[in-house]
Amino acid sequence: MQFGIIFFILSICFLSGCGGASTAAHPSSTAIQAANRGTNKFNEALMMSAVTQQSSIEDSYLIGPEDVLEIEAYNVEELKKTVRVNSQGDIALPLVGVIHVKGLTASEVEQFIAKKLDKYVQETAVTVFIKEYKSQRISVIGAVNKPNVFAVTGQRYLLDMLMMAEGLAKEAGSICYVIRPILKHSPTERSTTMVIDLDELLVGGNLTLNIPVFAGDAIHVPKGGLIFVDGSVKVPGAYSFRSRTTTLVQAISMAQGMNADAALSDIKIFRDNGKGEREAIPADYDAIRNGEQPDILLSENDIIIVPQSGVKNFFNGFVSTLKGFISFGLRPL
Repeated sequence: MQFGIIFFILSICFLSGCGGASTAAHPSSTAIQAANRGTNKFNEALMMSAVTQQSSIEDSYLIGPEDVLEIEAYNVEELKKTVRVNSQGDIALPLVGVIHVKGLTASEVEQFIAKKLDKYVQETAVTVFIKEYKSQRISVIGAVNKPNVFAVTGQRYLLDMLMMAEGLAKEAGSICYVIRPILKHSPTERSTTMVIDLDELLVGGNLTLNIPVFAGDAIHVPKGGLIFVDGSVKVPGAYSFRSRTTTLVQAISMAQGMNADAALSDIKIFRDNGKGEREAIPADYDAIRNGEQPDILLSENDIIIVPQSGVKNFFNGFVSTLKGFISFGLRPL
């Protein structure tokens, strides 16, 4: 068993707080291939979802500075105007005066103008058409192929922006964040962050997660985490943790299976318990494989150790040498 690799991995985790993927051991070619296959699957689903998703351009678009609006009101000839929203988000109209339209939809502006005209006409219908979209700047950052600040026109959705960023990079995780700045008309007066499950959106096809995005939004796709597989496996190393559904059996498969001398019933999963310590979770691979026990869901930065048969005493000695270096919640083997 390659205990030098184990010690290296545990040392890296200790020095980096077990959270930094950049300092971990380099993934093997198998890990890279697995990550690429997962990313390709995501990107294929992304393209299909973008093609099938149909949405209205103006229904939820929020008006901003420099947009050009065409306004008409039935029976009110003076109000037939083409106006540009100024840098403060205002427009000026006859009979209505100066109104603040930044952060409103076209429908909300129609209702506001119609209410203002009540004192002049008995009945009217107001139409607001967005002739030019000038205000939208939306950022896409993180693990995408083309991170950038994009100038867009019309109402855009999350899938649109991921496509503009040329899809997910191979190290992308399974979630993304949509960070929305404070809007003037927002009752909370706070920025909001929405967490989107990309597995559910792209692979599961849940298009309710394809939310509209607006000027000033930032879409962040964080990198996926890592899991570590070491000991009596064919290809020990660090592997991409792409999904919360990754299991022990899948992790062993990433490492191309176990060696003939592996102690299948004595596998240990070392997991951060949130208190700066790692607890040992025992796993019986034989029982899992035979359906006698359920497979174990892994967490980001889990360390899976597959011992060799007949070296239990040596493994105990190895763990004891780490006391005072990393704290484990170990039970006697």
